[in-house]
Order: sequence, then C-alpha cells, then structure tokens
Amino acid sequence: MKIGIIGAGISGLSVARLLCGNNDVEILEKSSETGGIAKTRMVDGVPYHMIGGHCMNLKNQVVRDFVYEVLPEDNWHSLTRVAKISFRGNLIDYPIEFSIPQIAKFDEDLAFEMTKDFLSTKERKVENLDDWFRMSFGDTIAREYMIPYNQKIWGKPLSEISPSWVEGKLPIPNKKQFFKSLFGVEKDKMPHAEFFYPNNDEPNQLIRALGVGLNISLDYEVVDLKRSGLKWIVNGDKVFDTIISTMPLNLVHNLLNDTPEIVKKSSGLLRYNSITNMLWETAGTKATWTYFPEPSTIFHRHIHIGNFLVEKSNYTITEALGNIPRDIMEREGAKIEYLKEPLDYHQSDHAYVVYDHNYDASVKAIKDYLDSLGIYTLGRFGEWEYYNMDICIESAMRLAEKISTTDRPS
Repeated sequence: MKIGIIGAGISGLSVARLLCGNNDVEILEKSSETGGIAKTRMVDGVPYHMIGGHCMNLKNQVVRDFVYEVLPEDNWHSLTRVAKISFRGNLIDYPIEFSIPQIAKFDEDLAFEMTKDFLSTKERKVENLDDWFRMSFGDTIAREYMIPYNQKIWGKPLSEISPSWVEGKLPIPNKKQFFKSLFGVEKDKMPHAEFFYPNNDEPNQLIRALGVGLNISLDYEVVDLKRSGLKWIVNGDKVFDTIISTMPLNLVHNLLNDTPEIVKKSSGLLRYNSITNMLWETAGTKATWTYFPEPSTIFHRHIHIGNFLVEKSNYTITEALGNIPRDIMEREGAKIEYLKEPLDYHQSDHAYVVYDHNYDASVKAIKDYLDSLGIYTLGRFGEWEYYNMDICIESAMRLAEKISTTDRPS
C-alpha cells in the first residue's frame, strides 16, 4: 500500500517509521526541515526550544521501548523537575496545592483559607474551566493562582474554556494527599515530575533518528488533494492509496473540493494560540520551570533550559502568549533580575489548542467528514488535542496498528 503522510513532525515521522516496513510510505513536508513544532534551534551550542520545552516523560513502556529502539537508552539522561511559582513576591514549589506550608511562612491567613477551602470542596457538575478550578481546588487557590495563570495561557476568560483538556495533564490530589502535603509528605506527581532529555543536549537528535531511512520530500507543500476512484492525487502529481494528515485540522478543508459548509464553518470556529519566546543568558537558577500567574509580567512561564543539560548552564527561555514584538520581550525581560542577555527570539503560529465551547462540535464535524473520505488525522493539531511528544508517539502507534489491520491495497 502506498501511504502519503502530510507533515514531518514527531507524529508524521513516528507513524511513517511504524508503517514503512510493509508499505511504500512518503512524507510530504512543506518546510526545509523535519521536526514540526518540536524542532529546536542551536544557539552557540544551547538548544533553543522555539515552541515549548520539549522533553520525554516515557511513562508508557510501549512508547519508551519505541523511543529507545530509535535512539538507544544510553543516549538519554533522566531529570527530576524542579518547578517553581512566582507568588506574591516569593518563589514557592509547584504544584501550589502542595506548597501551603511555604505560603504560611509569609501569609498565614491566606494559607489557612487555601487549606479550609480545599478540604471543603465537593464534586459537582461544572460547565467551564473557572468552575472546574473552584470545584477542584477551592475558591482561594483558584482565585490566587489557577484562574489568573490559566487566563494568561488561554488568553480569554475561563468561563469560555472547557475543562475537558485537563484529564491526564493536571492530576488532582485527594483530600488525604492534600492533608499529608501540609507535613511535607506529598510532592510533585505531575506527568513531567521525572523526565528524559538527550545526553548530547540536542533534542533534534531524536527527530533525525526518527527520519533515518524514511522517504521524506522536503519543501513540498500540499495544496490540493483529490479523490480519483480508490486513489488520492496530491498536487496533481503524486498518487497514494491512503492519506494521513498531521497538518492543522482547521486547514485541511482548504485542500479539498466541494467541502460541506458545516465543515468550513467548523474549521473557522476552531481556536488556537500562538506564542512568542526568547532565549536568555541568565545569572542562574536551580529550577527547571518557573510559572508566573501575576499580571506584572507578560510571561506566563520560564523554561530554564540550561538545567536540562548534562552540564548545567545559565540559560532560560521566556514565553508569552501571542505575537509580541522583540523590543517588548526584551523590555519585559529586563524587569527580571536573573535575565541578563537576550540571545534569540521566535514567534510561533499554531502552538496550543484552545478548548472553548465550540471545540467539541467543531472537531467532531471536521473529523467525521475526513473519516467519511478515508483521510486519517494525527498529532497535536491534526487531531486538535493538547498532546505532548509522548502522546503524539502513542497516538501514532494506535493509528499504525489500525491501518495495518484494516486497510488493504486496492
């Protein structure tokens, strides 16, 4: 079977590698490089993650086995996340619900209110993310951290955001765990509490390894996709039995003729955020991430990339929502004492999926239509899901298994 894959990011490369043994697979990539939003740029030997801080948690053994087959285990080192929150002029440990004793040292009344509210929470039906945070953490933690931080990263009131994205990404301690945390027993148990990073300090090593032996057409932008009998014709010159698209779900309809109006409308209703970030040389910190809920800075987080490396170094990536001019990023960074020298700058386009109230119906309408055509979708923006690299690979494995067991060449 001849399979065409649109996009050479982590998802496209992974599914191609899984399918190429028994199929004729070609990846069609519009840029001159593979990697998609996961690729990094090396700046004076420092890995600059232009969209997010890409690392692997490898909690899923099947994903771990696949990654180690591509890039063997001795190419990786493990790290314990040291995440901090800038909170009322203090740095406290992340997650905030396990840092009540630290808050009590500078505001005992606030710590008491947080404790009382958390222990009084009750399960109830919620309609939006604002309500979900209040139900899950109590009004005080929600008001002081969860709501202001998440309004920063989503760029809109949380009453307009669905809570559906949090499953598996934001574990909620039960009341007993919360109580134990007051005595320092419970610690960070988020998905990236322990994570893996390449020994040579260049995440592109995994991307390059994934691409070894694959048929990849770079600088090839797919602009037209037509059905001809049982075949797919791409740009009038390439013929495939099966198409897998990792391109953003809201753009796929532009490739097709006679797309139903409901699909065009749904595509226009899908929302996503772009981000701007900047690489800095710093005075140093022991943290791996720092989160900023307060409105006094445009940054919502700092990724202390220098502390991901085998030999620790003083470099940080600052991240802000939207397309921010370079001079504003530099000016905002100058307000933060440990940020010393800006080294590089990047604006993204598609960075994060937004789960607003149009999300479910719009995604379903588009996916149902593409499924009726026999087009598979894959990846963070192909599936319109908030996937990290591990989940992208896991999803690629599921799709490869589905195609291998159900599709047959015509």
